[in-house]
Amino acid sequence: MKTLKSIALTAILSLAAWSVQAQTVDEVIDKYFENTGGKAKWAALKSIKISGKAKAQGMEIPLTIVQEQGGKQKVSINFQGKEITQVAFDGSNAWTTNFQTMKAEKMEAEETENMKINGASDFPDPFLGYKDKGYKAELEGKETIEGTECFKVKLTKKPIKVDGKSEDEVSYYFFDTQNFVPIMSRTTGKKGQMKGIVQETLMSDYQETSSGIMMPFSMSMKFNGQVGQAMTADKVETNITIDPKEYVMPEGK
Repeated sequence: MKTLKSIALTAILSLAAWSVQAQTVDEVIDKYFENTGGKAKWAALKSIKISGKAKAQGMEIPLTIVQEQGGKQKVSINFQGKEITQVAFDGSNAWTTNFQTMKAEKMEAEETENMKINGASDFPDPFLGYKDKGYKAELEGKETIEGTECFKVKLTKKPIKVDGKSEDEVSYYFFDTQNFVPIMSRTTGKKGQMKGIVQETLMSDYQETSSGIMMPFSMSMKFNGQVGQAMTADKVETNITIDPKEYVMPEGK
């Protein structure tokens, strides 16, 4: 299995020279796709399944993430031998598990509609053909993240609804100026308990998957600068068949 480090060593001189000259957001994005397998391979992705472990509050919990074209997704954990769905979306309907009653329940109508707006366009990567999706990307200079110089890219997606009002959905991505891969994303919560909270997701340990695409196998989250949970992927499968029942909300349980 190739790693990003081994690939970078063969091209480090040319990449370093190119990074100094990069002046447009499209140059950064194009280099990102080039270094992680190429746009053709990304466009050919039909599904992704990540199996790994989540670490939080001193616990290590088995975690599975499934994503498909059309915005379909499911995030589930295995806690004390029981599978608990954190979020599931079949492209039309979304549900979650109420951790107090441990029963499945539909997500709020507004949250479900927001998942429909950008969810289908985000797979397999929000930057792939971003202009055709109606997104806007802007290069906002450089910023140092965890000691690494990065290009700061602002991504504005289609407006979503927040308490009945239309608001832009904005995220910031930080691309390593040497390898041109995102090592962190930053968003600010818009509603509920997360409103106003800055969430940063750090990405590292890029490895090659079976489809030839480089993806991060390690991610950790910070909330307002405080370390939250982390995730390590043991296996990443691509273009596999996902049973549609995976996304169906159980009834009467």
